[in-house]
Amino acid sequence: MTPPSRRPLLRRSLSASLSLALAAFGVSAAVVLSSAPPARAAGVPAPSPLAVPGRGATVPFKEQEAEYAATNGTLIGPNRLYGTLPSEASGRQAVTLDAVGEYVEFTLTAPANAMSFRYSLPDNAAGSGRDASIDVTVNGASPKAVPVTSKYGWYYGGYPFNNNPGDTNPHHFYDEARTMFGSTLPAGTKVRLQVSSTAASPSFTIDLADFEQVAAPTAKPSGALDVVADFGADPTGAADSTAKIQAAVDAGKAQGKQVYVPQGTFQVRDHIVVDQVTLRGAGPWHSVLTGRDPSNRSKAVGVYGKYAAQGGSSNVTLKDFAIIGDIREREDNDQVNAIGGALSNSTVDNVWMQHTKCGAWMDGPMDNFTIKNSRILDQTADGVNFHYGVTNSTVTNTFVRNTGDDGLAMWAENIPNVKNKFTFNTVILPILANNIVTYGGKDITISDNVMSDTITNGGGLHIANRYPGVNSGQGTAVSGTTTAARNTLIRTGNNDYNWQFGVGAVWFSGLNEPINATINISDTEILDSSYAAIHLIEGATNGLHFDNIRIDGAGTYALQVQSPGKATFNNVVATHIAQSNPIHNCVGSGFEITRGTGNSGWYADPPACTGNWPAPVWTNGGVPGGGSGPTDPPTDPPTDPTDPPTDPPAETGNLAQGRNVTESGHADVYSASRAVDGDANSYWESANHAFPQTITVDLGAAKAVKRLVLKLPPAAAWSTRTQTLSVSGSTDNNTFNSLKASAGYTFDPSSGNKSTVTLPGTSSRFLRLTFTGNTGWPAAQLSELEAYTS
Repeated sequence: MTPPSRRPLLRRSLSASLSLALAAFGVSAAVVLSSAPPARAAGVPAPSPLAVPGRGATVPFKEQEAEYAATNGTLIGPNRLYGTLPSEASGRQAVTLDAVGEYVEFTLTAPANAMSFRYSLPDNAAGSGRDASIDVTVNGASPKAVPVTSKYGWYYGGYPFNNNPGDTNPHHFYDEARTMFGSTLPAGTKVRLQVSSTAASPSFTIDLADFEQVAAPTAKPSGALDVVADFGADPTGAADSTAKIQAAVDAGKAQGKQVYVPQGTFQVRDHIVVDQVTLRGAGPWHSVLTGRDPSNRSKAVGVYGKYAAQGGSSNVTLKDFAIIGDIREREDNDQVNAIGGALSNSTVDNVWMQHTKCGAWMDGPMDNFTIKNSRILDQTADGVNFHYGVTNSTVTNTFVRNTGDDGLAMWAENIPNVKNKFTFNTVILPILANNIVTYGGKDITISDNVMSDTITNGGGLHIANRYPGVNSGQGTAVSGTTTAARNTLIRTGNNDYNWQFGVGAVWFSGLNEPINATINISDTEILDSSYAAIHLIEGATNGLHFDNIRIDGAGTYALQVQSPGKATFNNVVATHIAQSNPIHNCVGSGFEITRGTGNSGWYADPPACTGNWPAPVWTNGGVPGGGSGPTDPPTDPPTDPTDPPTDPPAETGNLAQGRNVTESGHADVYSASRAVDGDANSYWESANHAFPQTITVDLGAAKAVKRLVLKLPPAAAWSTRTQTLSVSGSTDNNTFNSLKASAGYTFDPSSGNKSTVTLPGTSSRFLRLTFTGNTGWPAAQLSELEAYTS
């Protein structure tokens, strides 16, 4: 969750006519920490959160990233800049398909009869989303059209966000769809996602696909009540089944019988309230609860315990079904979560939660509640939040991806949270805030988890005295012993767009009051952090103990110290830290460090205290082309590989992508970096009414460039235009020689909105385009500047 009082980032509003094409996409480069599948789409290998032995959730699917698959689409990323399409992709890379016949093709590594895939479509001009379909083919035969939509993505403005494309800050771009093949496909089968039409959507960006072998529907348990056969619920989803399922649940409680939801899709427009009953389905791929009240949008599908003020519920089991909602906005006052209320001595097991506000927002007091073996996807707010005095409760072996706020959270507002545990979970891509966090809490355990790809305003693991109602006076502050052991964090932490500096992968805050507790962080890997690996801010944090920590790759510092505290360090080893001084500390002796044995790479005396925050260096570990993978647990200091498995190609491909770029000027947020980010939907726009204008790209070394491909966004909203420009080159960025005389180049959306400039192949490190006219807009415009040696 994020505080509503923070200052929003200001950006220029987008006109309605261009809103489909102009989401801002930026640039950065990344190299690798561990091996990945062959990069047939030229993706940069990056460590996968599903490939960490012994940690995270055990999932039933085999995942494949689009950037390593066979494709004739366009690779986007790697890039971690908030508000960009690649930044919200797994591994910060994806593939965009924007023409009929373009595809991503996956080869099965194990038998599968079902797939889910993560994708993004552009928003529509109204902000209500667009519906389309993409073909799924098996070994090139019998395409099946699978519906896809953008109506559950694309949020704008400041917290808690809205659906107005004219506002600032577009984000939350991706969604997931699932389909079954109808039979089991053997390993080696080629499954292709392919564009058959761009009429409904100008582009389809594919992030990944998950393939699994779904079991046959589970039969009704002996003696169970059947919501269809016994109570008349409609498995086709045509009729509202809320009252009939509620009647079945009430009867199950009264008769001491399980309640069975058979195969089907059931329309549910309000909460099903459960108490002392088991509600189970035929499996989350087979039994689906979905729906929303058509007139009162604050009512929607959800399975809830009674609220604590009503006495709460207990002895409930929810098992083997899916809750797939229809929540398209964030309204914090609406109880439109998949699971909620107070559920003591209760279990949620193998439940799929998607398209609700939160997966499970639990309001205590309540005790001994467990979520296990579940999937939480595509939420507008938190994945799970233990709120108001939740005790002795657990989330374990659960997979969480694409939440709109904290992935897994505990918030001890006014009433203590005690002895709760988050263990063996995989939490990926929280679009806002943290992967896993405890706001206050006593004797909390957060262990054996994998956290990856934080997007903004948060870190991977956060322990804090923050947010209302967290204080020692009410017994809700961090207290006792907090244990965070055997966790792996990958590409976590990111820039806070309000603070305008980076948040660490593991971070601590004493905003409400200093933390005075025992906090043990042990046997943990902090890999390829976007900014600092360890971060202290606000108030003070005491009682920190770091043991057996491997830090491999940090975009800025190993330690970013912005508040006092006390910490011990034993066997903490840091490598590939971007800054030469690995500590930034402006509180001096206010932060007391006790160094034990086995430390290296993270300590400096004196530390840096610059008053300025450096730009991060995102390098996936700092070893171009390869590196060492995670160890479990870390033991000896890692060493650089002597022979990286893959060296980046020197002369092939687009030489300009991800390179440094300068400009004569730009309009608002449309900076030159957008012209080299690998995404044709973002663009540079120069200052208006001020020709001539220039853009200059540094190729890093002199190259014999023979061809430039210049692009504008491919959407039809961009009318045909001709830009007049010349090209010059330089080896030193001082003296430029003409490579191409001034001429007009036409950009037509009907033919891809791109133009090619042939060059003589004169060796140049710096290429400069000078624009003197544009028939479609009083400024220079480029979405991609691509440079090739052939």
